[in-house]
Amino acid sequence: MPRPNARGVAQEILLRAEAAGQYADRALDAALSREKELGAQDKALVTTLFYGVIEHRITLDYIIDGLSSLAPSSIERSVRMTLRVALYQLLYLDRIPDHAAINEAVELTPRRSKGFVNALLRAFCRQGKAVAYPDCACAPFDYLSVRYSVPTDTAEALCRIFGLDRAEALLAAFEKHPPITVRTNTLKLSREELLSRVPGATPTKNAPFGVVLPSDAPLHTLISEGLCFVQDEASQLAVAALAAEPNMRVLDLCAAPGSKSFGAAMDMANTGEVNSFDLHENKLSLIRRGAAGLGITTLTAAAGDARAARPEVLGTYERVICDVPCSGFGVLAKKPDIRYKDIREAAGLVPVQAAILQAAAALVAPGGILLYSTCTLLPWENEEQVKAFLRTHSDFSLEAWSVGDIACEGMLTLAPDTHGTDGFFIARLRRQE
Repeated sequence: MPRPNARGVAQEILLRAEAAGQYADRALDAALSREKELGAQDKALVTTLFYGVIEHRITLDYIIDGLSSLAPSSIERSVRMTLRVALYQLLYLDRIPDHAAINEAVELTPRRSKGFVNALLRAFCRQGKAVAYPDCACAPFDYLSVRYSVPTDTAEALCRIFGLDRAEALLAAFEKHPPITVRTNTLKLSREELLSRVPGATPTKNAPFGVVLPSDAPLHTLISEGLCFVQDEASQLAVAALAAEPNMRVLDLCAAPGSKSFGAAMDMANTGEVNSFDLHENKLSLIRRGAAGLGITTLTAAAGDARAARPEVLGTYERVICDVPCSGFGVLAKKPDIRYKDIREAAGLVPVQAAILQAAAALVAPGGILLYSTCTLLPWENEEQVKAFLRTHSDFSLEAWSVGDIACEGMLTLAPDTHGTDGFFIARLRRQE
């Protein structure tokens, strides 16, 4: 039996994911688990090609349609995917020779289309791999759409919110693939001790226990030993803003996969009580396994609808984390398929977020803190949501907080172009005594 070809495997997974409408990470994980013959190096290439083609799909299709002698609708799905994979290599990867990318693409193409694929790819190379993007001055939304591979509606919305220059800066920042950031398990060691164990690791700029890992760090070993867990600096800053202290009662709504719960438990020195809830029962095992691996014994996990506050625990939690379901328009660098969501549909989440925030407020003890957070940059899910809440909850007010070099009057939007983190929103609300 012939050894599987990494480019062919990537193409097949992309085609299956596209046809089934699956989330990218789930489709890739499921497919790679079935590919027993692929070595680690080939699996890494499959992963690079898979996520790269998804991230740059609009740009790649623009190139294909501009060079094609056929009408866009006349190009077979599998042939278009072959061209996407090849063009991604030619345009974005330095280590793969042009002739290898072209020859592999031609080999993977049915006989009837080999000439078409070969001619298109070689034409792209002959023109110096130059891409004639739409004119930014005349058609800014089309330019941003093609250059950064986002739908024109998204480009228009970002320009309306942030202005053209800032919108482009954000989209450019989302093209960068940040290194993995972890939070030190301070129940077992200090950040300085973790840094000394990992050559090339560096401390996060503002989060007090964060560590940025080099690409060759033994992440699996560090996690299996319970020394840390993966958590972006922005999420760590949210936990720092929560200001959990030993022996408190903390509630984490919408908790899966549990990183904020874990951070709060560590800030409390594994004392007091952390109750982690999630709507989906099947996600609770992630929280429980994570807590056990980190040596956290004060955490319990249960299924529950965050929109329905339980009467028996009203006003009993000194800290409540309300990390609501959101559009995800702050983590495009890590979840490239989110960029193709209809940005207008994000408005449909606003009532759900408001219901969760209102239910969460009823659970906060007098004098306690309610932390509202999202991983999106869209104001109607962030600032506007909090302002609407405060108009109907006079017993809550924004409270200033600071961590490292970051200080705010209660609400803060972190962004990849200005803070080097995920796009993330944090609001700290204090309930009156």
